[in-house]
Amino acid sequence: MKVGLKIWRFDAASGDRALKEYELDAPEEATLLDCLDIVKDRHDGTLAYRKSCRMMICGSCGMRMDGAAVLACNTRMYDIAQSGHAPVISAMGNLPIVKDLVVDMEPFWSKFRAVGPWLQPGFDQPADGREYVIPQERMNHIHKESLCINCGCCVSECNAMESDPEFLGPQALAKGMRFVGDPRDATTVERLESYNTEHGIWDCTRCYFCNERCPKGVDPRDAIAKLGAESIKHGVDRDRGARHAKWFVVSAKTTGWLRETELIPKSEGIVSAIKQTRFAFQLARRGKVVPPFPPHVAERVEEARALYDIVKTQGRDGALGIVQGERALSRLEHGQVVDRDPYGEGSFPRPFIPGEQAGPVIVGEAPIQPGRSS
Repeated sequence: MKVGLKIWRFDAASGDRALKEYELDAPEEATLLDCLDIVKDRHDGTLAYRKSCRMMICGSCGMRMDGAAVLACNTRMYDIAQSGHAPVISAMGNLPIVKDLVVDMEPFWSKFRAVGPWLQPGFDQPADGREYVIPQERMNHIHKESLCINCGCCVSECNAMESDPEFLGPQALAKGMRFVGDPRDATTVERLESYNTEHGIWDCTRCYFCNERCPKGVDPRDAIAKLGAESIKHGVDRDRGARHAKWFVVSAKTTGWLRETELIPKSEGIVSAIKQTRFAFQLARRGKVVPPFPPHVAERVEEARALYDIVKTQGRDGALGIVQGERALSRLEHGQVVDRDPYGEGSFPRPFIPGEQAGPVIVGEAPIQPGRSS
C-alpha cells in the first residue's frame, strides 16, 4: 500500500525545524513504526526516533501523530493510508526535543524518581523464606497502575505540565498510587504527604487527556483521584484542593446538591473569600449567585445521606470506592452476564460506556437499551 507521512525534523545544534514529506510502499499490516523504519532504511538515513521491543511493552516509541500521543508500534496505518490522509508525525510534547522524534527523557525520569517508585515494606522476611500472599481484592487497588510501561504518552498530553513544568505529572503520580495502594508498603502517609505538596496531586487540571492517550489503559487521572481520596481518608487534607473536594462531599450529604456560595470560604479560607467579595457582588447583580439563605435542600436528600452512610459503614471511602466503580464498569464493558437485570423498572439508567454502539445489550435474559446516565 502507498503511505504518505509528514515528519517534523529538528536539529538541536542549529535549531532548524522543518516539515518533510515522504511517500513509501509498505505492507498492509504495517504499523507507524514499520513505516518509519522504511523511511530510515530506504529514503533518509538521518531520521532519528526511538524503538526497541516493537510489541507495546517497552514504551520507547512514543511520539505524536496529528497532535496526539501514540505508540508507533501500536498504530496501524492501513485505514489511514486507504483514506488518503498523510498524518503529521512529531516528537512528544512537554519534553525537550533532542533530534527529530527523540525527546530528552531526563525530566520524565527525575519526576519518576521523586515519587519513590520502590516498595518500602513494613515487615521482616519470614524465617522460612516463604512469600507474603496478598488477597486479590487488595491487589485490585493497583491493577491498572501496575500496567504502566513509562512510555510518556500521558506526560506528552498533560495540560497541567504545559502550564506548570514543575507539576509531578500523570505518570509519576500513577506510579505513586501503585505503591500507596500496595498493602505491603509501610510508608503510605509519608508518600501522601510528599505528593500533597506544591506541584502535586491537587494541581491536576482534570482534562483527562492522559486517560485518553494512555495505550495501556492505566488511566492516570483515575490514579490521581485515588491519591486524593486516600489523602483525605488518612487526614492529609491541608491543601485547598483537598478542602475543595471535602466540601463537595459535605454539601452533597447535607443538602443533596453543591452549595456554591460556601465553596470559596470552605476551600480557600475566610481571608481569600473576603478578598473576592467585590467579584461576588458583581456575580450577584447578574443573578449568578443563589441566595445562601434559606439553604435549598434536594427533594430526596435522604438518598444522598444514605449513600454516604453506606460508604462509611462498608469502609469504601478512599481509593476503594473508585476501584469498585472501575470494576463495575469493566464488567459491563466486557459483556459479563448476570442473573438479573440491574437496570430494570425502578432502577437507575444504564451508564454510558465509551465506544458502545446503539442497540440492545443483553444482560441475563432481558435486552437492555443502552443510554447515558442522567
